[in-house]
Amino acid sequence: MLKKKENRIKRHKRVRAKIIGTSKIPRLCVFRSNKYISAQLINDEKGKTLLVVKDLKSAAAKVGRTIAEKAIEKKFRKAVFDRGGYKYHGKVKLLADAARKAGLKIWEETIKRKNQNLNKNF
Repeated sequence: MLKKKENRIKRHKRVRAKIIGTSKIPRLCVFRSNKYISAQLINDEKGKTLLVVKDLKSAAAKVGRTIAEKAIEKKFRKAVFDRGGYKYHGKVKLLADAARKAGLKIWEETIKRKNQNLNKNF
């Protein structure tokens, strides 16, 4: 079981090396435990967590809808999706799809580079 967790952390580090959340387009980070699923909107430029929503794992769609509604209330219409090293299926995909249906535009392929315009093609 320890090897499984170590592999997930390695995958998450690879993902985090490529994506970054900004003040205009925060990072939507997902964490999944055996019992709960949580989603956070994070501004990586300042190292601040902007929003947190947590609920039972069976309510992943509710978490996605809630985080999207709260983000839209705070004037965040776009987010960069960080799957947290988990496969993009099951509860993680359900959360992302629910957030999209609630009106949050999620960008999954952001690459952190100095000269890249984050709003290009988004």
